[in-house]
Amino acid sequence: MLQTTNTDSNDDDVSLFDAEEDTARNSRKSKIKHPVASFFHLFFRVSAVLVYLLCELLSSSFIACMVTIILLLSCDFWTVKNITGRLLVGLRWWNQVDEDGNSRWVFESRKLPASLPSDSEARIFWLGLIICPVLWVIFTFTALFSFKIKWLAVVIMGVVLQGANLYGYVRCKVGTRTNLKNMATNYFGTQFLKQVGLRNE
Repeated sequence: MLQTTNTDSNDDDVSLFDAEEDTARNSRKSKIKHPVASFFHLFFRVSAVLVYLLCELLSSSFIACMVTIILLLSCDFWTVKNITGRLLVGLRWWNQVDEDGNSRWVFESRKLPASLPSDSEARIFWLGLIICPVLWVIFTFTALFSFKIKWLAVVIMGVVLQGANLYGYVRCKVGTRTNLKNMATNYFGTQFLKQVGLRNE
């Protein structure tokens, strides 16, 4: 079954894939089944980071570097949102407008055992998805404290575009905000009980 999580009260099931799975797998394989998708999942975001770090060596034109970085970030946003998330981990999120003109966000995950992602692909997806936004946050503070004001727009664009994909896929993975709060509550409650148990021993 496909599990769809919406932010609105009117939850409609939305099909993630048109084609049905041919066969079921009993175990998750570690090999990479989508090498091209895995490559481009990292290519655009890593290239944007490298161009930002090496821009002064690559070109003396700030405009050329800025345009190149923004294009790479835009390509990365589209690729991760529409392709690699669906292929590598079976997740997808998007915004749609219903007949009444109301905009709603749809977060969708594929739960069929036959379509579970491989461990290698999932690791590539989540590491790339998490590490790069953290780097752009660091770049933001670096540009701010080093008074490189002209770069603020670029690094903020990196934070926004890559942070949006990170937020969307985390919502797909764990569900609604209520589920996020419940997970945090359960985690801290477990840690508290462990600490109490250690003290009693």
